[in-house]
Amino acid sequence: MGAVDQTTTGGYLERYDEALARAPMSAFGLVREWLRTDWRDLFAELRERRPIFVTPVFTIVTRYADVTEVLSHEEVFSVRAFGPRLDAALGGPFMLGRDATPMNWRDKGLMRVMLDPRDVAGVRELAGSIADELLDAARPHGRIEAVHGLFRTVALGVSAKYFGFPGPDAQTLSRWTRAIVTDGFANFLGDPEIQAASVRAGSEMVAYLRDRLAERRVALRAGLELPDDVFTRLAGTTLPGGIGLDDERILINMAGLPLGFVESGPGAMVEAVEQLLLRPQVLARAVEAAGDPDPARFDPYVWEALRFNPFFKLLPRLCERDHVLAAGTPRRTVIPAGTFVLAAPASAMFDADVVAEPDEFRLDRPAHHQLFFGYGHHACLGVHPARAIICEAVRRLLLRPCVRLLPPPEGRIERAGGIFPDRFVLGLGPEDQEG
Repeated sequence: MGAVDQTTTGGYLERYDEALARAPMSAFGLVREWLRTDWRDLFAELRERRPIFVTPVFTIVTRYADVTEVLSHEEVFSVRAFGPRLDAALGGPFMLGRDATPMNWRDKGLMRVMLDPRDVAGVRELAGSIADELLDAARPHGRIEAVHGLFRTVALGVSAKYFGFPGPDAQTLSRWTRAIVTDGFANFLGDPEIQAASVRAGSEMVAYLRDRLAERRVALRAGLELPDDVFTRLAGTTLPGGIGLDDERILINMAGLPLGFVESGPGAMVEAVEQLLLRPQVLARAVEAAGDPDPARFDPYVWEALRFNPFFKLLPRLCERDHVLAAGTPRRTVIPAGTFVLAAPASAMFDADVVAEPDEFRLDRPAHHQLFFGYGHHACLGVHPARAIICEAVRRLLLRPCVRLLPPPEGRIERAGGIFPDRFVLGLGPEDQEG
């Protein structure tokens, strides 16, 4: 959704209830369409009138307190809805598909050590240097395609240099991540062709990583100097006996790094840039802040812009046992076991009971009001480098003169599968420079 001024038109629940009485599947289709096109207006009405929105297919949770309750109770609201698909793609259990298990705790703790917060400054500079090279190449053309021509290429470059996972080539790694993430997080109807493509991509990815791990092990035994990337750290890690860091765990956790960033990182960059460009006065202040070497001046512009159109609007969970949600409040609702629950961080970040002046663009939001990286047990473990990469890529773009939206259709964000940004052309430099 691109518009800055959002006015609640209302009437969604009346239309839903009427459709539900006539044909339940048509009501489901209405909600899916509204989530794609009118999510802010829909969520505003739900927060006010039906904050725990129960349908025959899923339950949407919209208030901040209830969203964080769902995401904090991993043993009740599990990730089992999408975990098996990731396991199938990668050929073994992946931590993102597990809740509060020893394997989850061990692998998550290990990868947090590998993604050392002390790497942030270097990773930020890496992302910025890649972005500058791409922007320099685009400057003579007066425009840049910001998804594949900038943000996705930055993410793939970080995967190559920092994760130590370049893929056979960037295009192949990009294809692998898109196929696996599409099935794991967007294939709600279980399309078998999408599932098969994910399994093929995962098999190719893990086979590639297995060969690279063998090469690293040979080099380490020979005492050769290797880059200090995450893959080298994992390949050289020895844990105390019984903890169990075998090669399969290394391979699957390495595969998870681009899966967790190559789609979501560029998606966040695209949405934040569009929201900033839609606000000329805010944009002018952001550009000024971008020239300050202190990230604390510029980065809040990115996160506040992203709040107005976060890349992840819904986080799916499966209710494992009957649970009373929002107990002790008028919203009290029993969620039966087996319910597919969609927690809506995009709605929670506009809940006026928690977020002051939610419709205003403010830079003083506390960090705990920002749910871009999840919440609770499955909060993003790579949050430190991810925050730096996203903000620096956006900053380097806005440091270029006359960055602007182009008229549609060229300047419109095109999305693969209606979800993943796939094309977004921006103007660079003077308008008469465009070619």
